[in-house]
Amino acid sequence: MEITGPMLDGFDEILTPQALEFLERLQREFGARRQELLEVRQVRQAELSAGGTLDFLPDTKEIREGQWRVAPPAPGLEDRRVEITGPVDRKMTINALNSGAKVWLADFEDANSPLWENCVSGQLNLRSALDRTIDFESGGKRYELRPDQELATIVVRPRGWHLPEKHALVDGEPISASLFDFGLYFFHCAKRQLAKGKGPYFYLPKMESHLEARLWNDVFVRAQDLLGIPQGSIRATVLIETYPAAFEMEEILYELRDHSAGLNAGRWDYLFSVIKKFRTRGREFLLPERNAVTMTAPFMRAYTELLVRSCHKRGAHAIGGMAAFIPSRRDPEVNAKALEKVTADKTRESGDGFDGSWVAHPDLVPVCREVFDGVLGDKPNQLDRLREDVQVSAADLLNVQPGDITEAGLRNNVDVALRYLAAWMGGLGAVAIHNLMEDAATAEISRSQIWQWIHNDVTLTDTGVQITRELVEQIIADELANIATEPAYDAELYGQAEALFKEVALNDDFAEFLTLPAYARMP
Repeated sequence: MEITGPMLDGFDEILTPQALEFLERLQREFGARRQELLEVRQVRQAELSAGGTLDFLPDTKEIREGQWRVAPPAPGLEDRRVEITGPVDRKMTINALNSGAKVWLADFEDANSPLWENCVSGQLNLRSALDRTIDFESGGKRYELRPDQELATIVVRPRGWHLPEKHALVDGEPISASLFDFGLYFFHCAKRQLAKGKGPYFYLPKMESHLEARLWNDVFVRAQDLLGIPQGSIRATVLIETYPAAFEMEEILYELRDHSAGLNAGRWDYLFSVIKKFRTRGREFLLPERNAVTMTAPFMRAYTELLVRSCHKRGAHAIGGMAAFIPSRRDPEVNAKALEKVTADKTRESGDGFDGSWVAHPDLVPVCREVFDGVLGDKPNQLDRLREDVQVSAADLLNVQPGDITEAGLRNNVDVALRYLAAWMGGLGAVAIHNLMEDAATAEISRSQIWQWIHNDVTLTDTGVQITRELVEQIIADELANIATEPAYDAELYGQAEALFKEVALNDDFAEFLTLPAYARMP
């Protein structure tokens, strides 16, 4: 195994010979299966593009009808009424752990820009947090950890199966970024977590089938065996954030049943996946502009209610999605709107039976907690709410309905995507833009909608103007001119963002993930 990234201060404590040997074994044993499953995704996409559809799998009917349950909740995961998400930089590590949330999703994925420095220093921060040696100073203020019993439970989200880590090579080929992120955390922190009475816990993103969940489960079994960790110590919550996975929720729980901690409604990537999977199908799957798609849309209600029913039927937690609104400590009007929107979102989720939900900002932890406290009281969860009243068909999940697409909506997609991509290329993965927390998932929606609108001859609802490549190029120029007047404007980063955005939004060929060409541009 070869490391081609720079060895910065402290990296030798993470990239030890023993840790690299562990990563190499995982890559050699599971790398080929990963590639095969990525090829299966391409076959499935071709079938959908040719006119196929999605449905519940006939071959796994026995699993859906069987009498089985996942492992009981692990220590530190019994009560998950409020979870905070964020990248693994030092300040966020301390603030998230101190936030009062029950769980911190320590994110190497959509809220993290995968600069080599970010990925390895994030591992160092997690280990330092468990050793209680982490601190941070900024503006004369010192950040330190509260006592262990007051800290959130760490749940790490590695990058998805589709992503490579180009700075770590096995036989000259990049290692799976999933195995890199998982393996380093597990190697260094699994025993540390067990010593604290918890365990190595994970969030698993972007999966498209139960076979991909089976691969993760096999990785878990092997990793625990290699390090002498008791089987079942690992627990994983799967984000149901791709359209195909929504039809395999119970099968995914089944594959991970000894290591399962439930499912999460990854709503923003789910919308991106709806567009991506049926992008060639004309107006049949044409979503309204980004900010007009709400969780009360019929196909989104079907998705979230099926998730709660599937989880509770099997004794697994159902965790709600991210409310993108963020509070403002300087603008009372913006702050009031954010609190109102988040309260409404969490009230809907808690009423539907979710056991907890996500926020992106420490100031929203009390808001989410208050809502779930009102439903849960002293109970740790709602696993007793089986939601047997829910009956969701494939047609319900596929019931995508069109809506307005305005010039303002088009301009917002362009503006947000450019701002986010510039920040991402500069090393930031979670970015506050127009009082919303944007990450890679929301940027994916923005660019994929524009691709879909151009390729389906969509006209703007308010002006009647057709959305063409030329129109979008003019809007890009307009929005960049506006951004260039702002103090923080960086011409080099926005130049990269513009080139990347045009590639993933305007090319005839649809990029499966914008993060792949973006990562290729990174050092």
